[in-house]
Amino acid sequence: MTHRPSLQEMLQKSSYQAYVYSYPHKTAYRSINPPISLEKLWSEENRKALFLYIHIPFCEMRCGFCNLFTTVKTDSDFVTQYINTVRRQANRVKSALGDATFARFAIGGGTPTQLPLHGLEAILDIAEETMEAKLQDIPISVEMSPETVDINKLTLLRDRGVDRASIGVQSFIDAEVLAIHRRQSASQVDTALTLMREAGFPTINIDLMYGLPGQTVDSWLQSIRAALRFQPEEIYLYPLYVRPLTGLGKSDREWDDSRIACYREGRSLLLSEGYTQVSMRMFRANHAPEASRPVYCCQADGMVGLGCGARSYTDSLHYSCHYAVSDQEVRHILEAFINTPDEAFDSANYGFQLDAEDRRRRYILLSLLSDEGLNQVNYCDRFGTDAFIDFPELSELIQLNLASLNNHTLVLTQAGIERSDTIGSWLFSDKVRQLMQAYNLK
Repeated sequence: MTHRPSLQEMLQKSSYQAYVYSYPHKTAYRSINPPISLEKLWSEENRKALFLYIHIPFCEMRCGFCNLFTTVKTDSDFVTQYINTVRRQANRVKSALGDATFARFAIGGGTPTQLPLHGLEAILDIAEETMEAKLQDIPISVEMSPETVDINKLTLLRDRGVDRASIGVQSFIDAEVLAIHRRQSASQVDTALTLMREAGFPTINIDLMYGLPGQTVDSWLQSIRAALRFQPEEIYLYPLYVRPLTGLGKSDREWDDSRIACYREGRSLLLSEGYTQVSMRMFRANHAPEASRPVYCCQADGMVGLGCGARSYTDSLHYSCHYAVSDQEVRHILEAFINTPDEAFDSANYGFQLDAEDRRRRYILLSLLSDEGLNQVNYCDRFGTDAFIDFPELSELIQLNLASLNNHTLVLTQAGIERSDTIGSWLFSDKVRQLMQAYNLK
């Protein structure tokens, strides 16, 4: 039996082991034998407010910190084959779903705007025509990079209803960008953000990263101030995590912990500029538009993922294609995806089946790691039990001043928010923990 570390033990380690924003992680997924019919699986789910996600696994470069499912070695024929396969998959998935309504849509990756204009349009057509998502009526987010932003793509995205453009900048300091194996320049970033703002996206998000090689607290704040010149509706502050098989993970560099100082100073600056902290990473401006369209609840509503690298969620099953980081393994999985016969898309054959405990743990984790907190009444309405009876260890968060209980809602304190990833990992079940530890990284 694997030793289950206490919260105190985990707090003594570095805060920066791994991102926790979903549950369980893909490294807990395994083959499903026999495969499960999607038609049967989704027939038992509420399909009135689903999240549609399409994954584009192509980038112009592999960042030194990146462990996402993506590749840089592509040609136009391979990209076309990939899009055609996503279309074939979408036809089978929509048939299995039957009557379904999508409340949100996102195109991620990879870098979706790495696609040529006609490829990007084809992906939007798959969402609107094949999956029947009403693109003009729901929130839509698309990820992009400075090198792939151009006015024609931005115009297409806005015309088709995209209202959130998210750009990975990481740093406005050229030397820091080079240190994480990116080629962009600060002037290129400025041009991209200017075009995005002129295109009229209601929400622009900028991703920034702290803990980069050569970065100081002062240069970190310089990047945040540079981002604020464009008045983004959202800013995400990501700590650098150095993970196996990534470019930085293969280096011999010793990583110091200036990250906590960067986080605290960055948080203070954004709060002083009128931003509200939504989670450890997300900050929303006071001028950001209010959500007025269909609302998706990540704790309760399902996700339908299309493309190699996308995950799908039901209440009891999370499933996807296989996962890899190394380019050779990613390419192998992509080729297998492109060669998948149509009928194979009718079933889930790789994923994780959530039992009653893991469904509760997922609900707690997703609630607690955001500003909404864990509402005991909502938890009881969903599961018919009390969260503190199901998981008495939650009281440790209060004892350690990492959370407080207000009006039946457990909310992380400032100290708890900055240790969100540690708290998230602590909430993992023994089953998930053991599967993750046994996973062979590829």
